[in-house]
Amino acid sequence: MKVIVNCAMSADGKIALKTRKQTRISNEEDKKRVHKLRNSCDAILVGVETVIADDPKLTVNGKYVRNPRNPVRIVLDSYGRTPKNALVLDGSSRTIIVTNSGCKKNFPNAETVRCGRKDVDLKKLIPILEKRGISSLLVEGGSRVIWSFLESRLADEVFIFVGSVVIGGDKAPTPAGGEGVDSEKAMVALRLRSAKVLGSGVLLRYEVVK
Repeated sequence: MKVIVNCAMSADGKIALKTRKQTRISNEEDKKRVHKLRNSCDAILVGVETVIADDPKLTVNGKYVRNPRNPVRIVLDSYGRTPKNALVLDGSSRTIIVTNSGCKKNFPNAETVRCGRKDVDLKKLIPILEKRGISSLLVEGGSRVIWSFLESRLADEVFIFVGSVVIGGDKAPTPAGGEGVDSEKAMVALRLRSAKVLGSGVLLRYEVVK
């Protein structure tokens, strides 16, 4: 499976406000790119924190893509916290909620996958998704989810749009959250493939060195 991480960050490396509420960073050029990227993938994945904080629909906007095909929506939700009125459960596209093996909760308009004792086990999840016909996966957040895919070296490419704004603050989240590494040896190496001016911002494309 090909796994692509995509996010937008401010010039000072923040992806949201200090309240963790999403704010506008992408411009129209980047939005068009993102929706085309979504349309090219079999599935879009986010964590439950993103669903709770932002309530994204995770579909392809016809404003940016002609005749969009909505990919499968996947939510990593170890303990089954996805609200029943969340937009990802609106039935407009196939949805998979991934919980741990101890969670018994089911969700309307969604399939459920149990994978992992405590947190979702990503390495076990990938082949499960492949068996369900998913060969390309777009990971859109949040920061802990992005870090999990990078740390485990499951991500193949990383797209980062750098917007021309500064958010600031010690508590504002960055693209890769979680615990991070405690040594240079453990850092995730990236290989820069391209840098492109996109309207008022810059799009960076990296390959994950494995």
